Formats: sequence, C-alpha cells, structure tokens
Amino acid sequence: MIGHARSARVRGPFARLGRLKPADLADLLEDANRTESHEILQTVHADPELEADVFEELEPESQTRLLGERSDAEIAQVLGRMRADDAADAINDLPQSRRQPVLDALPAGQRTKVLTLMGFNPSSAGGLMALDVLSMVGSSTVAEALRSAGEARALQSQALTSVYVVGEERRLLGVVTLVELLQADPAARLDEVADRDPVRAGPDTDVEDVALLMTDYNLLTVPVVDDEDRILGVITVDDVLETVIPDDWRRREPAPHPAHHMEEPGPERAPHDRPPGS
Repeated sequence: MIGHARSARVRGPFARLGRLKPADLADLLEDANRTESHEILQTVHADPELEADVFEELEPESQTRLLGERSDAEIAQVLGRMRADDAADAINDLPQSRRQPVLDALPAGQRTKVLTLMGFNPSSAGGLMALDVLSMVGSSTVAEALRSAGEARALQSQALTSVYVVGEERRLLGVVTLVELLQADPAARLDEVADRDPVRAGPDTDVEDVALLMTDYNLLTVPVVDDEDRILGVITVDDVLETVIPDDWRRREPAPHPAHHMEEPGPERAPHDRPPGS
C-alpha cells in the first residue's frame, strides 16, 4: 500500500489506502515507522475530511506526536474539521506553549466550541458532549421535525438520533427519537409524541455514570443540562465506549473481518454461451 513514491503516484492518489476506514488508517499510522507514516499522511492529506477523521481515531500519544510535527496553522486546519470534543482533547494534549497559538488559529466557531469544552473535566459528560443539538419547540409538528433532521447536515450523525423539545431559554422539556417521528402522524405536535421526562445528565457527571444510564435505559445519546435544565449538549454512546473501554482491550488485535469476495468483471458472454437459467 505504501512504498516507492513515484509508483504510488502512478497508482493514483489513494489506491488501497483510500478504501480503508479512518480507524484502519489510524492503526496503520500507529504501527508505521517515520517514513511510512509520512507517506500515509501525504495520501490522507489529499482529503481534508478523511484526514480529520483519521486524527480523531488515533491514540492520544500518536496524535500528539504527529500533530507536533506540524506548524500551528497546520494543526488548526486539522482540528478545525474535527469534532469539537476531540479537538479540545487534542489541544489539551499539546505542549503548553503551543496550545494558545493553535487556539488562535482555529476558525472562530470551532474556537468557541473548543474553549467551552475545555472548561469541563475531559472525563465528564461536559467534556465529552457534542455542543450541536437538534432542538425544537413543542408546537412544531412531526413533519417539521423530520424536515429539520434531514437538513441538519452539519450535526454529528451519532448525535442525530433524537429531537429535543425545548421551552424558554432552551430548557429541556422532552425528547423524541427519529424512529418515533417516522412512525408518528406527520401533523402531530412534538409535545404530543415526546417523552416528557427524558433521562439527562449534568456536565460534571462521571462518564461511568453516563454509561450506566445508557445501559439502564437502552439509550444511544444522553442530553447534558445545567442546573436550570437548559440543554448544553448531548453525549453519544461511541464517546462513552471510547472512554470506559480499558486501554489493554482497545490495543488488542482486532478480530478479522469476514472475507469479502468480489467477482472480477469479465467479458460479456453471448446469449448462447450463458449457463442455463441465466
């Protein structure tokens, strides 16, 4: 997959690397030597969104090492495309002298989110939550909620499993899942179909307690609220798992994927050459 740079360019910008998932590319980077990792990153850099996804999947030590080889502006370019909670963790892991220059180089919107998250303990609900939440007032209809969900392309997909019903000052009043919306009368109001007593967590809740809430109530997301029930963000099950799974489990050799066989396209057969029944 990697090797001679000229032949790699002839094979195309991505070749096999472009067909790997971000987590697989992160594993390659963590096992690669300096030359190999440089070649992988050169290929991944051609797709900025993929590059950000790969850096999100790296172990903190590898992430800090690879980011540390870049300028402040280059680091900010990568972090600007990452999820805000992952970007906040990455900045916290940088040397103290580099944190503020990287923060200053971030796009304004991402910088505001990152600074908000850096104010919480990284292992708390506040430190892990996504700040972008799909919320609507209770008088909105099911059809309007589904339309808003379809248009919410900027939201993290893992956090887009539910619509949160809010009142004045974004106080949490209820929650309804997308599946429930799909099965409901499109003309019904959200406050008619929502769960009016949703499970919630405070920003200082330990991540282990959030994991227990998700297990007890079979949840994929948990809203995070302040002392006055104003919604601050949402914590997703993938972020919880990443935190609570022990390091020795995360670093063990993954189970092999089932074999996936694809038939090579062959020349089109004439009708009389085709097997019976085709």
